[in-house]
Parts: sequence; structure tokens; C-alpha cells
Amino acid sequence: MEKDFDRWNATKKKISGRDDERLFFHEGEVWWVHLGVNVGYEIDGKHAQFSRPVIVLKKYNQYSFLALPLTTNARPNKWRVPIGKVADEDAFAVLSQLRNIDSLRLIEKKGSVKREMLETLRRMASRMNFG
Repeated sequence: MEKDFDRWNATKKKISGRDDERLFFHEGEVWWVHLGVNVGYEIDGKHAQFSRPVIVLKKYNQYSFLALPLTTNARPNKWRVPIGKVADEDAFAVLSQLRNIDSLRLIEKKGSVKREMLETLRRMASRMNFG
């Protein structure tokens, strides 16, 4: 399947131009974000808005945060952690796809994870072995 980089670039220009429309967010919340079209095996957003749910793992300031993308693909491996239901579907945090996100990419808050789950995900992310 060919990726639609041109349509994503047009969408990204619109997102970048909304600098006065930032949304407020907190650690542990689950948000749909404009994740975009990415290269190779990097996780992409889906559908018309190039969106995907993420967990706000660490808030740096009002403008950016460390995001943990979510998937409904239950393919078991050490990089996918079951977190429970999101929008009535079983969701898995994809540790290998951690990334910094600007708050301009936020679309809609969908809920939050329990404090215990957030702490578990933080511990797992900090122990990831890149060697």
C-alpha cells in the first residue's frame, strides 16, 4: 500500500498553523492525535485525520509530551503491553514507538489510564534495553 505523504503534508501545514488553539492535557490521559504518515516501520496515524490514540506518558510543558502510541493489534511481543479497553476495544501500548509529540497534534481526549498502569508503563519504558 502506497503512503499518502502529499495529503499528510497538507494536513500537517494546517495543524502547524493553529498555534493559538492548543488544548490542555495531563499525564496518563489517552488522546487521539494527528500522528501522520511516517517512514518504514514507524507507526502511522490512520484514516482521514492520520490519527491514532496515544497515552501521555510524560508532560514536559504545555507544548509537548512523551507519547506512547496505542494499537488494537494483539500480536504478542515484549514491546506491546496490554492496557485494557480504549473506545471499547482492547488496546496495547507500543513501547518501541515512544516519541515526543507537540500539543498541536492533539485532537480529542478519550479517557485516561489508572495511575498504577501509568507507573507500570513508565517503569517498562525506562528499562527498555536498546542493546
